[in-house]
Amino acid sequence: MPRTTEVADNVIAVVETASTNTLARQMLRDGTMAPPADGGAGVAVVATDVQSAGRGRLERTWVSAPGESMTCSYIATLPVGVIADGSVNGWLTVIAGFAALDALRGALAECGVASEDCGLRLKWPNDLFCQGRKLGGILTEMVPLPGRDDSAALVIGIGINVNTEGFPEELPHAASLRQYAGKPLLRAELIALCMEYFEKYYDRFEKKEDLGDLKEEYERLLVNKGKQVRVLEPGREHTGTALGISSQGELLVELEDGSIEKVYAGEVSVRGVYGYV
Repeated sequence: MPRTTEVADNVIAVVETASTNTLARQMLRDGTMAPPADGGAGVAVVATDVQSAGRGRLERTWVSAPGESMTCSYIATLPVGVIADGSVNGWLTVIAGFAALDALRGALAECGVASEDCGLRLKWPNDLFCQGRKLGGILTEMVPLPGRDDSAALVIGIGINVNTEGFPEELPHAASLRQYAGKPLLRAELIALCMEYFEKYYDRFEKKEDLGDLKEEYERLLVNKGKQVRVLEPGREHTGTALGISSQGELLVELEDGSIEKVYAGEVSVRGVYGYV
């Protein structure tokens, strides 16, 4: 079982909840969960077997049946000034994506499947892909802490289709890890791997306070790099070419006039022009 220096000592597991992000936010607000110390590496995790009302970005729903999905939320505490910067959601989502992808590689390797054979990729800002099909997603949310004016918590939810064998017709782009591994997997092992890698990448970010040393690797895995994307903002829709990410996790998009736009994950949805990704 993978080990972490902090995260493994702060895990809350429940059988069923509406959403691990919702539960984590509620527990932080009512004081039933003590927030991690400022700057701590995501040292609390809420995990569940079943989500009855899981959420994705832009209030999309996330289906989570018993025994099928890995659903958990990391909780990290950061100074209000850092959170107010606006880019923190972006780099935390990038870190969580890296951690999840490494965990997926590890789980597949245990089944004798090389990750290169599955084409594991990241779709900015929050999706995990395998051979062009969506395996999972990430949702990052800020939570004010009662009685704390100097700090706030960030809840980073991760949902991965692990043992699902089939999906409804309205989800033609969905996939599960089992479909590539060829057998059911232990979700607890996958959560443990995610915890280990999340702490590793968080520690790396803390030392440099940007994604500089991860940027090249992220862009290599970015499924929409070099492709035309449609940026969907409230009241505004435009297209451009995805170039990569900034050192703070924003998507860099070259517009038709040659200018470069920084796209913030919390503000927009990005879709491919000629396909889902």
